[in-house]
Order: sequence, then C-alpha cells, then structure tokens
Amino acid sequence: MTGMSEKLHKALAERGLGSRREMERWILAGRVRVNGSTATVGHRVEPEDRIEVDGRRLKARPAPRPRVLVLNKTEGTICSRRDPEGRTTVFDALPATHRGRWMTVGRLDVNSSGLLLFTNDGALAHRLTHPSTGLDREYAVRVDGLLGDDAVERLMSGIEVDGEIQRFSDVRYYDGKGSNHWYHVVLMEGRNREVRKLFEQAGRRVSRLKRVRFGPVVLPSWLRRGQAAELGSADLTALYRLLRLPYAPPPRARGDVRKPRSLLIPYPELPP
Repeated sequence: MTGMSEKLHKALAERGLGSRREMERWILAGRVRVNGSTATVGHRVEPEDRIEVDGRRLKARPAPRPRVLVLNKTEGTICSRRDPEGRTTVFDALPATHRGRWMTVGRLDVNSSGLLLFTNDGALAHRLTHPSTGLDREYAVRVDGLLGDDAVERLMSGIEVDGEIQRFSDVRYYDGKGSNHWYHVVLMEGRNREVRKLFEQAGRRVSRLKRVRFGPVVLPSWLRRGQAAELGSADLTALYRLLRLPYAPPPRARGDVRKPRSLLIPYPELPP
C-alpha cells in the first residue's frame, strides 16, 4: 500500500521479536537486512519490502484492513500530527490503530470546522485528493451580508486570487437574517483558504466556514463536534468502486446483524 511506510524497529517489534529498543540494538549490530542491504537505525520499510534477521527472511504481514473515518472537526483544532505550541490537534480525537497510522485526506485551517476524512490507506488518500479524480467539496459559509447577482456571477465565472483564476462550481443561498447570511458553495479542489479569499474578493467577510461534504461522503447531522465515525463495509465497497480501487470487504462476524448508518450519498460516475 503506497505511502504506508513505518520505522523498521517498530515493524520488527510488532512481529513479536522483542521491544522496539531491543530491535534498534539488533539493527545497530548489523543483524537486519532490508532488500539485501544492511539496515540502519531509522530505516523505513514498506509492506512489500524483504526483511531478513540473522539471514532468515521474515514472512510478509498481510496489509492492514482499509479504514476510513469521518471527523466533525471543531474550530480551533489544527490538522498537524503534533504542535510545538501544544494546541489540540485533530489526531487527538481519533481511535487508535493497531497497524499503520491515520492520514488526513486534505486539510482544514484552524478556524474552519466540519468534515475531515482520515484513512490508513495511502493509495485511497492519494486518489481522493488528486485533482484529476474530479471529486468536489461542499462548504457551508456564513458571511456578513447578502451577495448580489453580479457577485455570484463573478464567484462562479472566476476571480483572480494569488495570481490564479479561482471559482466556485456552485453557489446557493441557504438562510440568514440581519448581517449573517449562510451560503453553500462547491469547489473542485479546495486550496489553502480559497473559500475565504474568494468571498473577500466579492466584498464579503467569512465569519464561519464548515465543510459538509467531500465527494460522496457527507457530514451526518448526528455526528457531534469533535467526534469521529467510521465508514462501514458497504460504504467502503461503494467508495472504492467509485474510485476504481481494489477492495475486498472483510467477512461479517458470526451473529453480527448490525448495519452501520451510511455516510455516503449517490454520486455521479467519475471520468476514467
């Protein structure tokens, strides 16, 4: 699985050969080789790499079961794995993974909230975020006033931002009163602060920004702020099929009749 490398000493420890510290000593002693070469401390390995200890090849581990989480991100949390300033990160709210690690699918800035995707599958993360895939993103935006027809036209036809022409593929008025008005807008990529910058160019300041959809994945109304929900097997099957990626659903546990609530909506077929 591309992008799922891990530290060699951690991979050895998880195979039950000893503690991570002991595995580092083995590596320093030259007892470990990766793809025919003597390994060094800090070496990272991929699932397909050939690892030998004392001349004996270790059996390859099966790839971890693909998982996808939807987090309802709160304002004020950052998307970095660790923060030197000690601020809360989105990873603090995620369940532990026994193998691999969570990766963010795209980002949201510290002052934005709403849907943030995580997966342990690097190939899936790449496909979801690559512009050529053609997945759009939908945001609920609160601004300080109504947009005129001319402003809506400009936002959809294209406005120069940071030297590039950027635009929304859809702008719809949702609700509001007084100076606070909500719009739902759709972007094809979602560059850094693109929504805020586009509205600024249209003469409106964004006071709230919440992502409510990423492609076919929606933020459910029942998911509380700061909480995460996991896509079930049926949703994963549909998502991998949409993205033309291989996926084998795990066998259902005996006696398990629970059916997770779907987090997907019908979505048009993507271009090849």
